[in-house]
Order: sequence, then C-alpha cells, then structure tokens
Amino acid sequence: MQRWGVDVHNDRILESDKGVEPPMTGDVRAILDNYRSENPGVLANLARMLNHGRLGGTGRMVILPVDQGFEHGPGRSFAPNPPAYDPQYHFQLALDAGCNAYAAPLGFLEAGAAEYAGELPLILKLNNHDVLQDEADPLGAQTASVRDALRLGCAAIGYTIYPGTADRRLQYEQLRELTREAKANGLAVVVWSYPRGGGLSKAGETALDVAAYAAQIAAQLGANVIKVKLPTDHLEVDKAREVYEAEGVPRETLADRVRHVVQSAFNGRRVVIFSGGAKKADEQALFDEARAIRDGGGFGSIMGRNVFQRERDDALRLLDEIMGIYESA
Repeated sequence: MQRWGVDVHNDRILESDKGVEPPMTGDVRAILDNYRSENPGVLANLARMLNHGRLGGTGRMVILPVDQGFEHGPGRSFAPNPPAYDPQYHFQLALDAGCNAYAAPLGFLEAGAAEYAGELPLILKLNNHDVLQDEADPLGAQTASVRDALRLGCAAIGYTIYPGTADRRLQYEQLRELTREAKANGLAVVVWSYPRGGGLSKAGETALDVAAYAAQIAAQLGANVIKVKLPTDHLEVDKAREVYEAEGVPRETLADRVRHVVQSAFNGRRVVIFSGGAKKADEQALFDEARAIRDGGGFGSIMGRNVFQRERDDALRLLDEIMGIYESA
C-alpha cells in the first residue's frame, strides 16, 4: 500500500492506532452523559475520537486540522515545511503523534482516506473560505457534503461560522441543516466558531465576552465539539462589559478566561477545544497555553500551523510535550 514516507510501519504505532481502542473510561462516559439527546451513532463517533490516540480515555483531545491550504493558500501554509504539501504527510503525522483525530477539507481527505482507512478518526470540513478577496464580512462556501463524509469513513463533519459577520444568518441556517443530516447519519458535529466581521474590532475577535458568546452560539446550534480561539482579557461589547465588571467575572489569567468560555458552553456540558493560531517560534508559550487550557477546564487543543509548519521531528516532540501536559490533568 502506497503511503507517505518510507518508515510508515515502525515501532511508534500506538495500540489505539492499530484499531485496538482502550476500554471506556469514567472520564469519557461522563462526557457522553452530556449528549444523551444524541443517537447511538453520534455517541459512538464521539467515543471514537475521545478514545483514540495517546490521550484516548482521558477526556482530553488534541486534533490536527489542516484546512489552511484552502483558507490561507499553499505557499503561506506549507512552504515553511515542504513535505506538508503532500496530503498523506498529515495523516501520518497525526497517526504517529497519537492525535485524537485529523480534520481537513474534501481534497486532502480524499487523497489519503483509503490508505489510512480505519486508522484514525477523520473530520471532513464542509465549508471553506479563501483570502483572494479582502472581505470585511467573510462568508464561507460549502465545499463538501455529509454524503462525502460518510463515503470517506469520517467520524464527524466540521463547519466554520463567523459570529458577527453580515451574513451570519445564512451560515447558522446552513449549519443547522447540515447538523440535522449529519446526526441523522450518526456523525458528530465539530464547529469552528470564529467571531469576525465589520462590527467587531480586531481586538474584539478574541475578546473574552465575544469568545464566550461564540462558544454559546455554537452550542445552541447543536455542536458536539466547539473550537474557539483563546480569549484575551479585552471586553468588546459595552453592555457585556457593564455586566462582567459589575459581577466580577474573573479574567485576570488565561486559565480564568478559558474557564469562563467553557462555562458559556452549557456549563461544561459541551466539549470546547482551543486553537493554536499562527505558528509561534516560542514553544514555551504554547506549553503555557496548554497548561492554562488544562487548568481552566478546557478539553484540549486543535493545532495546525504550530505543528505542520515545523519539521516532522520537531512537530512530534512538540505534540508529545503538549499531550503530556494534558495527561497530567
């Protein structure tokens, strides 16, 4: 079978990567208990992701997302580490690192789903957005379907919403229909909730009140797993600032802010994971962020550019350290 690299069959393959999932743990059962309105297919696919890889069974997740080739362009995304132009590179990287799942658009998954069938949970991004036109109010296009996700053996669909953008109503309505179809077919739903648009300042996109609102919106739209950016201590909306300050909502530390975002997703009844953002040269900053996510009750990280823009050995070492932080929760 043709796969990326020459050392595919090596001793680093984990037991869970061989298709032998760990027994269901109390941590995973406690999470699934919050999704009892879902059908057994959705619950099984949530369990697939929560039980897979190095963090399998811990209730924590690290997911590798690679939608940046579409979202930012191939040169910006992959030139820092040229092997990453190959879609199968990312399958193997996620597998060897022991990630819980791998997320990508249609083309990237089609280029490796057969070769890696059954070896790691896949998440198909159903919408994408390019940057060839400067848009103050972005609107993604649907680029894949639930039927594509089923054909490729995915555990979940992914979808990005932009709370704050002018056409957010269209995104919310499209997501609801895709969510209904996905869940009817037993697929879990992962929502990227990224506030953006003409009404928000740049600082407002990651403001605590806005990030918490984004998590709440995704949860209200039926997301099983919610991806948001790490929040700053900035408060964007005047009416929200009045309440936050009057009620003394803690926001001094990153762990405080993570805790509030998780609280905003149904008081921790929905899995909230945090993006890594653009590549950081300072690895210690990434480790500090992971500790804050852990200490604030976050469920883990979804890291793309900070992983695949590093050389493979450096990426594996970085993920090993981050997963070790979550294992110590």
